[in-house]
Amino acid sequence: MPGLLAAAVLVLAAGCSSGQSPSGEHSATPGATVAHSSAPARPGESAPPAKGTVKVVRTVADGLDSPWGLAPLPDGGLLVSSRDRGTITRIDEKTGRKTELGTVSGVAPEGEGGLLGIALSPHFASDHLIYAYFTSASDNRIVRMLYDAKRPAGDQLGAPDTIFKGIPKGVIHNGGRIAFGPDGMLYAGTGESGERGLAQDKKSLGGKILRLTPDGAPAPGDPFPDSPVYSLGHRNVQGLAWDAKQRLFAGEFGQDTWDELNAITPGGNYGWPDAEGKSGDGKFRDPIAQWHTDQASPSGIAYAEGSIWLAGLRGERLWRVPLKGTAASAAPQAFLTGTYGRLRTVVAAGGDRLWLVTSNTDGRGTPKKGDDRILELRVS
Repeated sequence: MPGLLAAAVLVLAAGCSSGQSPSGEHSATPGATVAHSSAPARPGESAPPAKGTVKVVRTVADGLDSPWGLAPLPDGGLLVSSRDRGTITRIDEKTGRKTELGTVSGVAPEGEGGLLGIALSPHFASDHLIYAYFTSASDNRIVRMLYDAKRPAGDQLGAPDTIFKGIPKGVIHNGGRIAFGPDGMLYAGTGESGERGLAQDKKSLGGKILRLTPDGAPAPGDPFPDSPVYSLGHRNVQGLAWDAKQRLFAGEFGQDTWDELNAITPGGNYGWPDAEGKSGDGKFRDPIAQWHTDQASPSGIAYAEGSIWLAGLRGERLWRVPLKGTAASAAPQAFLTGTYGRLRTVVAAGGDRLWLVTSNTDGRGTPKKGDDRILELRVS
């Protein structure tokens, strides 16, 4: 694969730490972290304060193995997927008690692949379905499974029903984040699996954001006829989040220079591999914020308190990007730099709270006793 070896070397680079104090705030380094305007705000929209805060309230659970996806249950509890073990575990968010639901059959972990993102059906209260994105022996695919909490631990997952398959797989760049949008459709971030050219190929599922019905068909209103492709020109998307106005944002891994936060539009082309970061080329949509790759490597993202929050792997920090419309209203701000190591997933927990998942047992971190963990944060 062209460029595969070089890309793999870059992505395997060790995480860095700025030596920031555990209490939190670290302003963006001038010239290293850049915010860009993407589109004007709607009339009457306001921006949050330029500077925010992060407080670690508590450790919810620790001792996790290669955690990746996180899905809060409506009646309490957190579901977390293990990339390498292929399991889904329920965490009691009050006591930290773990109950393994079961193993997802068909998962074939390798490199960055394995059991990745999970999401609950929009009708979970009645259908009890869990959706999962995983790497199989032949591809990346999306399945759904019936969850029966009344069955014994370890046997609470039904057999996976494959609703979508054929997403390119690789040792690197498997994407993997899935989320149901405000429209009830299923969105999936994919990677180009190290084959750079796939990102610009509209017929390929690699290097895209996909939009599907809950049954796995191309969603009504998708920008390309009979295609699930919603946006293209992505290198590796592992973060999806919507703001209070139902606008979609995505995190993007760069290669040598710039990681990105993008405001996503239907049919938008985000440039990879022809552009990395802001290009000024009218054919491509520029990011609304960008970071040097050693400062971010953004996996999960979430929206809370008027800002997008990005969990950084190699950067080992949590970024805050305050918004006005689909533009960054102030410079990105970093928190928790180096305090908890690699950060994989961040999920809105309601109001000013976030769930944050670390990723030090993914083969690239430096695991310590008790890693990995889920943290509860209060933010502004």
